[in-house]
Amino acid sequence: MNNPSRMIISIAKKEMTEMFRDGRFRLASGIVAVLLLASLAAGWKQYGDLKNQHETAQKAERYNWLGQTPKNPHQGAHYGVYAFKPKSQLSIVDTGVDPYIGVAVYLEAHKQNEFKFRPAQDAATSIQRFGELTAAVVLQILIPLLIILLAFSSFAGEREQGTLRQLLSLGVERSRLAAGKALGVAGALAAVLVPATLIGVLTLALTSSKGLLAVDVSRTILMIGAYGLYFLIFLSLSLAVSALSSSSRVALVVLLSFWILNGLIATRTFSDLAGFLHPTPSEVEFDTALQRDLEDTRELNARLDEIKSGLFQKYGVSKLDDLPINFRAISLQQAEELNYTKFEKHFGDVFDRFEQQNGIYQLGAAVAPLLAVRSLSMGLAGTDFAHHRDFTTAAENYRRTIVRYMNDDILVHPTKAGEEYIAGSELWKTVPEFQYEAPGPLWALSRYKTSIVLLIVWLAAAAAAVVFAARRIQA
Repeated sequence: MNNPSRMIISIAKKEMTEMFRDGRFRLASGIVAVLLLASLAAGWKQYGDLKNQHETAQKAERYNWLGQTPKNPHQGAHYGVYAFKPKSQLSIVDTGVDPYIGVAVYLEAHKQNEFKFRPAQDAATSIQRFGELTAAVVLQILIPLLIILLAFSSFAGEREQGTLRQLLSLGVERSRLAAGKALGVAGALAAVLVPATLIGVLTLALTSSKGLLAVDVSRTILMIGAYGLYFLIFLSLSLAVSALSSSSRVALVVLLSFWILNGLIATRTFSDLAGFLHPTPSEVEFDTALQRDLEDTRELNARLDEIKSGLFQKYGVSKLDDLPINFRAISLQQAEELNYTKFEKHFGDVFDRFEQQNGIYQLGAAVAPLLAVRSLSMGLAGTDFAHHRDFTTAAENYRRTIVRYMNDDILVHPTKAGEEYIAGSELWKTVPEFQYEAPGPLWALSRYKTSIVLLIVWLAAAAAAVVFAARRIQA
């Protein structure tokens, strides 16, 4: 090890020793560690409960579907099933928008329903709202505050005590001094975060039925990396402000002002701005517009008349009862397919507006890095709107599959006027069980290119600020 490296390590050890001896550091880090571990424990308990409920409910739905009494297949399509959105393992860390968008959707003929059972609606008391404290909140809000408290006096405090002049008079290079202090603060922070991270990884492992992280391991690594960049931004900014400030008090005020802007003001401001630029219709407006389109059957009637004429000509008959197929199945399927386009238009428009709002929110990371890491955190946890939309699409495709199976069975069972075809359990068994697999981490990252770029820009700017400030350190 060369002398410059030894010097940096010596400075880092000195910084860490002073921090560990400081009762304020022990108190602050202890509070943050307890909150982080408590939030992980609460997330683990909630995930376990919801996972069990989801698996039980999904099995019950399959049992109910297979246990239907004999009936007309179209009535079976109306009987329908619930599709329950599975919880990702990393929802233990970041619940994202899951509490606000529902956990299940009812799949039935003729309708694309909205999601039901939003946990946020049940949070009626202040005690229940306290449960909203997640590990993500601690990592995004409290850890940066802890970094500020650790680093705000790194240079300004030593300048006030007169020790900075002594260090510089001994020939310590400013760049090595800054590197040593950065390493010391990072080491002290690691003493809090590394054990919590190991416990979090162990918690994730315990939630897997195989005892392993399975598909979430790559997402976990990426999430740790995103938060690591976020912490480095705050560490670099804190050291730069401390080096340039005339006193530790000024440094603390400046850093706390940025922390408030980053964690409290920017989030609400850009959320409201996104809603203003890309407003979504109210539930009443949405339902009214959708129902108006669904009630317009002119295109359906014209299409059915055309199909009917073609079938009469093909089979050489003049009445529906004489067809070797059940025309009612064609009528039902054509109505469904026309409605598919209408559902896609109305739901797609609302979903697109949510995506546009998310785009504005990501752009806000140019002002506050929290918006970038929050977006990435939800995306990697699988609890963002993009994952919800992907599940919605999968559930809707399954609804269409059920309807297709029912109508295909009706089609090959022609009936005369006044007759009704009745199907039994053999038909219900032909419908496959609903399965959903979340997209991979690269798919998730592709939705947050803006956040990734801005987070890297913030880190580069913060690092440049440290270099600039280090060269201008005055005793």
